[in-house]
Amino acid sequence: MSIPTLALVQGPEEILAERGVESVVDAVRAAEPEAEVVRLYAASYQPGELGVHASPSLFGGWTVIVVHDMDEADDALVEDLLAYLARPGESVTLVVRHKSGNRGKKVLDTLRAGGARTIEAKAVRSEADKHAFVKHEFREARRRIAEDAVGALVQAVGKDLRELAGACAQLARDVQGTVEVDDVHTYYGERVETTGFKVAEAALAGDEAGAMSLLRHAMNGGLDPVPLVAVLAMQLRQVGRVAAAGRGSSTQVARDLGIAPWQVDQARRVARGWDGPRLGRAVEAVARADVDVKGGLRTEAAVRAPEYAVERAVLQVCRARHGEDG
Repeated sequence: MSIPTLALVQGPEEILAERGVESVVDAVRAAEPEAEVVRLYAASYQPGELGVHASPSLFGGWTVIVVHDMDEADDALVEDLLAYLARPGESVTLVVRHKSGNRGKKVLDTLRAGGARTIEAKAVRSEADKHAFVKHEFREARRRIAEDAVGALVQAVGKDLRELAGACAQLARDVQGTVEVDDVHTYYGERVETTGFKVAEAALAGDEAGAMSLLRHAMNGGLDPVPLVAVLAMQLRQVGRVAAAGRGSSTQVARDLGIAPWQVDQARRVARGWDGPRLGRAVEAVARADVDVKGGLRTEAAVRAPEYAVERAVLQVCRARHGEDG
């Protein structure tokens, strides 16, 4: 089995970078189970430190040297890396972690020229990226997840990729068969993003009783009005963006807007009940509520309570859907 001797893990997404580094360590230990792992950090690096750890040991054995934060390296670390790459050590695997930027570019070019294994850790930020990440996690676990469950999971825990990865692992481990949207709600249904999504869905459908019931339940459970308003605003913006995108295929519109095709289909279904003026009134109502719940004190609603401001906004959205004044 060939042991990798050079590797470059490049990109800003920490969890993917950590996995990339560990994949190299695992590949080395598959052939050398007792391999030692040494981690060097740019912020605390001392000149000559790399050479010390790369020197042959009296007792033999393999060493994996992981250099973290190469993009923050000082001249001493850059020079030591270039010197090492000119004469690589025996029984050593060098892994360089670089987040972004041009710092250390000569080292990166030399690594690539030397045939280093390159592992990408690209940023996962857009809704489409997060959906793709969830699907990949389930494929790796050899499990299935329904399309709407993917969306529900991203809505629930999608702010933090590490938390999203943990949620994928928990559902893959604990749920038998295909993971459905009800399974996501069972495990993560009390998250503010999920609750806000349900409130927004009911409000945009004009279901006043349903929206108010969901909202009051959320408020009684102690959920913060600020992110609830943010989710409502996000859903309104998405309907407006999809409506403005025209009649292209769901896949094409999703690619253009950076969202998932199922979200385009959902937004189009919602948009059928709206026109420009009514959508504008709903957006204005939510914008006022956003100021109120953040302490803007511009309206009577804000003076009374943030909770009242949210309730008023939800009612206005429901009534705008039916062409009524708030």
